[in-house]
Amino acid sequence: MKVCTIVVSYNFEKWLHTCLSSLRNSALKSTVLVIDNASSDNTCKIITDNYPEVVLLQNHENLGFGKANNIGMRYALDNNFDYVFLLNQDAWVELDTIEKLIEASYKNPEFGIISPIHLNGSGEKFDFGFSNYTGLKSKEDAMNLSETITSCNFINAAAWLIPVSVVKKTGGFAPIFPHYGEDVNYSQRVKNQKLKIGFVKNTFAYHDREFRVINREKFFYSEYIYFLTEAVNPLYSPLKAFAYSVPAAMKKSLISLFSGKFNDSLRYVKIAFQITGKARSIRETRKVSKSQNGPFL
Repeated sequence: MKVCTIVVSYNFEKWLHTCLSSLRNSALKSTVLVIDNASSDNTCKIITDNYPEVVLLQNHENLGFGKANNIGMRYALDNNFDYVFLLNQDAWVELDTIEKLIEASYKNPEFGIISPIHLNGSGEKFDFGFSNYTGLKSKEDAMNLSETITSCNFINAAAWLIPVSVVKKTGGFAPIFPHYGEDVNYSQRVKNQKLKIGFVKNTFAYHDREFRVINREKFFYSEYIYFLTEAVNPLYSPLKAFAYSVPAAMKKSLISLFSGKFNDSLRYVKIAFQITGKARSIRETRKVSKSQNGPFL
C-alpha cells in the first residue's frame, strides 16, 4: 500500500520535529509531503537540512488549509498512491497508528474517512473536539468499545486516512471556505457518497491545541463558518440549506436582541448578509460538490 502523508505547514517550527519524527519512525513508512504556506520562520530550512526524505512544496502565499491540502491530494492522484493521510502540523502519531488505520480501512471499505483517537498534546486526555464529536470522555470508554472501528457523524481533519479511490470521487476541499469548515463540508460530501466516517480504537494521534484562546472575534468567525457549512451541505435540499443558514442566523440575531445583547445581534445580522452575498458561490459549490469526478481538484 502506497501512503502519502500530507502536512500543511505555516510557521511550523514549534511542532516540526515532533510531527515529522513521528512519521519517520512510523512502522508503516509513507511518503511525507509538506505543503508550506509561505512560512516566515525557518520551517523550510529545517526540513531541508534535517528531513531529506520529505517532499517539500513551497507556496508563495498562504493558501489556507483546504487549498494547500488539495495540492497534496492532486500529488497523490498523479503519483498513484493508494491512501492519503492528512495530518495537522500540530499533531503527531504513534509507531503503529498509520499501520492500524490502513488495516482497518482495508477490512472496512464502507468507510470513506478513518481517524485514530485524538488525544491532547500531553496524551493525558482526549482532544476536546474529539470528545465532543464522539461522546467519549476517557480512554477507558474507547477501550470498552465492542468494534474495532466506530462510526460517527464527524471528526476534525487533524488526522484523516482517506483511500485515494474516495478522493477520486469526493475530490478535494471546497475553496469557498477560507479557513475552517473545510473538513465539515468534506465529511458531508463523503456521507453524500453513502460512505461512513469512523475512528479506530487502540489507535492514537496527539493534537496540541488545548491552550488556544477563543475570543469574541474567533467565536463569531466560527459562527459564520457554521452557517456557511449549512448553506452548502449537499445532504440538504436547497430550501433546507437556506433555512438552516440565513434565517437561522437572523433567528440568533433576534434571540440576542431580546436578551439585551445588541452588539451580538448586529454580528448575526452581518453573518446573514455575508451568507446572502455568497449566494452565487454557494450555489456553485453545492452543484460541484455532488459530482463524483474529483471536484475541486
